[in-house]
Amino acid sequence: MRAALLFFVSALFLVACGPADSEPDTPTDSVEAEAYDPATDTLRFSGETRLRNIRQLTWGGNNAEAYWSFDDEQLIMQSDWSAINPQGCDQQFVMNADGTPLADGETYRLVSTGQGRTTCGYFLADGRVVYASTHEGGPACPTPTSSELGRYVWSIFPTFDIYVANADGTETELLIGGEGYDAEATVSPDGRYIVFTSTRSGDLELWRYDLETGETLQLTDTLGYDGGAFFSPDGTKLIWRASRPEGEEATRYQELLAQDAIEPGALNLFVANADGSDARQITDLPGANWAPFFHPSGEQIVFASNHHTMAEGGREFDLFLVNIDGTGLEKLTHSGTFDAFPMFSFSGDQLVFASNRRADRTESRDTNIFVADWVEEPTDADRGFQTLPPVTVAAEAPSGTE
Repeated sequence: MRAALLFFVSALFLVACGPADSEPDTPTDSVEAEAYDPATDTLRFSGETRLRNIRQLTWGGNNAEAYWSFDDEQLIMQSDWSAINPQGCDQQFVMNADGTPLADGETYRLVSTGQGRTTCGYFLADGRVVYASTHEGGPACPTPTSSELGRYVWSIFPTFDIYVANADGTETELLIGGEGYDAEATVSPDGRYIVFTSTRSGDLELWRYDLETGETLQLTDTLGYDGGAFFSPDGTKLIWRASRPEGEEATRYQELLAQDAIEPGALNLFVANADGSDARQITDLPGANWAPFFHPSGEQIVFASNHHTMAEGGREFDLFLVNIDGTGLEKLTHSGTFDAFPMFSFSGDQLVFASNRRADRTESRDTNIFVADWVEEPTDADRGFQTLPPVTVAAEAPSGTE
């Protein structure tokens, strides 16, 4: 499900998906081994003590949900950027994580069909990709439910099914389908399981798909939207965001879901064992708390939230870090704009995220993909970093996309 958040990002994706890898080492101060020049960190802001050497990888439109390949060499993302996607709604693209051209000379390679709307791409352990798409329901972008209902809601397109394809977009096959919404797929670190969100039970619940046997297991069964789940680095736990409507809110939730929509509301983070047992809520914050991902240690969660700006309308989203028991909340980003969709690299020393930040500091509706070096133990250089003056940076023209 793609959902517009309350910021500049019109009809942007509150559907974060994806896991971590098989038991990565806890990140160290590997960045300390190399000389750090703060004068070149033009996309970093004061207070961002955990992020260094922030690099921009896209340059226009709405780009989000960028997730690492198992070898940390590539990223898959969804994009409506007109320079690479004439469809008018999100398609899936693969790019090198360092921004260099792919082997065929392209910077961004279309791996979805170019039809319908897609969401939540993710790499499998064998290098193939999975993503959700509506293309078998029709080649055009589906009409958002908000247009039909005349009010702001998130569309739950029942034509979303989950597909698998090679990393060059060939040999696309249906993987998980059936009646209703199937999307938000991410992969376990051992490559065996997919966790996804589906309405097949009558509500938006988490399900697990076994790639070896094809068997499915329902993981949640509480009224409300459960989605955007990710595995822990050792594969034993899941983290996700959920709503828990009660009373009149529950009635309204069910009425809208029957119309393939849900209304934005409070979201908080939940953690459980990978089979769905021992589920527990770990945040109790106002606003939308979503896009969670495990820290490489498995003991902390990075996530996006607007809880701290609700008094001003909740239009600013930042990244936060919190312990798995809900303690130790730490704000990570300070751009004053939209920062979300974080995912640690499998090595644990880089973080990819989406943001409206710009080096020239101008206000923008564009959401782009950024990669930063992760600083596990901030130094004086990190704590003392000051936002640099605006810098004019020419947007890089995508190669090989004509």
